[in-house]
Amino acid sequence: MIRKSLAFLGVGLIAATAVYAGMNKEQERLENAGVVLQEVLNVPENIPQSIMDKAECVIVFPSVLKAAFVVGGSYGRGAMVCRTGEHFKGPWGSPAMYALEGGSVGFQIGGEATDLVLLVMNDRGANSILDSQVKLGGDASAAAGPVGRDASADTDAYMRAEVLSYSRSRGLFAGISLEGASLRPDNDATADVYGRKLSAREIVMSGKVSVPDSGRHLVAVLEKSAPHNDSKAAASNK
Repeated sequence: MIRKSLAFLGVGLIAATAVYAGMNKEQERLENAGVVLQEVLNVPENIPQSIMDKAECVIVFPSVLKAAFVVGGSYGRGAMVCRTGEHFKGPWGSPAMYALEGGSVGFQIGGEATDLVLLVMNDRGANSILDSQVKLGGDASAAAGPVGRDASADTDAYMRAEVLSYSRSRGLFAGISLEGASLRPDNDATADVYGRKLSAREIVMSGKVSVPDSGRHLVAVLEKSAPHNDSKAAASNK
């Protein structure tokens, strides 16, 4: 029995290794984005459920280096998933790859890696991010997101913000300012994931692009944590 168990475990490890070995760098990054989001949502004092339920898109940047925020340049690569359908009311769709670039006073000097999660809260923010590069705090209003399951998302700052941002570093999770950073579709990375050229808008709005294997974990985490968009329902009740 022991030999059979060890043999089964060995086959499983070989299969898992083969899956990752078959992935390119961007596919691995997309797979890791799902792992990061799941870990973030398992933090006791994490993103309030009321905010997750209102988010129209979620962008995850795994392992961003803080030091890069000080010296400038390209420093963040990750993936965005949006709800499908008109006004982003449908189920979560397929991921598009994104890049975060520029400087921010919201980070301190240091070399440790930080995971970032950005929530896009309304149609205007989602559409602007889909079409071109946007500067957070300029082209798209941004704020450090509230944390804690009982935190209120109804204050003026959070209601007005098009993007709410969070960070996780050294086991600590908090809202963080990304004022001045630029966010853009990473079309080359997206092509590496899908094996062909696709724009972020084609992926998100057409509803015809299947979720790649490397993106299934990320989409599954979102479907489990926030299956329905409550922002429209809340607005219609006012």
